[in-house]
Amino acid sequence: MTSVELEFSKMHGLGNDFIVIEDMDEELDFAPEAIEWLCDRNFGIGADGLILVQPGRADGDFFMAYYNADGNAAEMCGNGIRCLAKYVVDHDLVDEDRDEIVVDTLVGSKTIQITRDYEGMLYLATVDMGAPILDPALVPTTIDDDMVVDCPITTDLGEYRVTTVSMGNPHAIIVVDDVDTAPVATVGPLIENDPRFPKKTNVEFAQLVDEETIALRVWERGVGETLACGTGACATLIAFNLLCLTAREAVVELPGGELAIRWAEDDHVYMTGPAEEVFQGLIPVPEDDGEA
Repeated sequence: MTSVELEFSKMHGLGNDFIVIEDMDEELDFAPEAIEWLCDRNFGIGADGLILVQPGRADGDFFMAYYNADGNAAEMCGNGIRCLAKYVVDHDLVDEDRDEIVVDTLVGSKTIQITRDYEGMLYLATVDMGAPILDPALVPTTIDDDMVVDCPITTDLGEYRVTTVSMGNPHAIIVVDDVDTAPVATVGPLIENDPRFPKKTNVEFAQLVDEETIALRVWERGVGETLACGTGACATLIAFNLLCLTAREAVVELPGGELAIRWAEDDHVYMTGPAEEVFQGLIPVPEDDGEA
């Protein structure tokens, strides 16, 4: 079987790491098994997900094709879209005088404000994540209510109270007293796969530090616990505001670092944070598994 050498960048947003591949000619078509292998931390490159940088499909400059480490496509990734922004800025796919780009995703176009460092590289990205979705049918969850706020659900490990929010992908937020001892690895997968979430769900375990600070750990759908989750941080701020625990702006502290989240008066959520390129490389990929 022949193989091709695939050029990639390894990037992360607060430790939430991705394989980023430029595909502006739209030539790549990975099978789920190939994505799972590339993301495998023992046998592949290792990552929480794979991002293909492709031409815009609607109003955007680019399209983010995002896949979780299990090989399945996902609607949106907050840390991933900041990594895409850094990739296109730092790799000269964006004119140096631009301070804004638009990235198309499976859940619509996202506008990103770029803050550059003194060398012209991306230092921070502020992403307009759009308006949160609170309608249970659209999250989606089969829990029957106008909004799912502090709703008790029973699992094999006891009862937990969840607030559900979609930021283009589903989230179930649980308030805990101590995020360090939260049962992320045990309760997380139970709720992720609970039949009340027909597309599965990300699960957030969040502690109120003060009125302007939230400590957060996330069990990501199709991945497991990650060091950071951008959409999860956004969803958690929404949940904490609905629960009257915080105002509409807070710093969310994740194991990998901090994100500034603001639920603005236009109902859109704005996320500000960094992204980093760790290294570039080549990996041989069998043609039958790696490309169409």
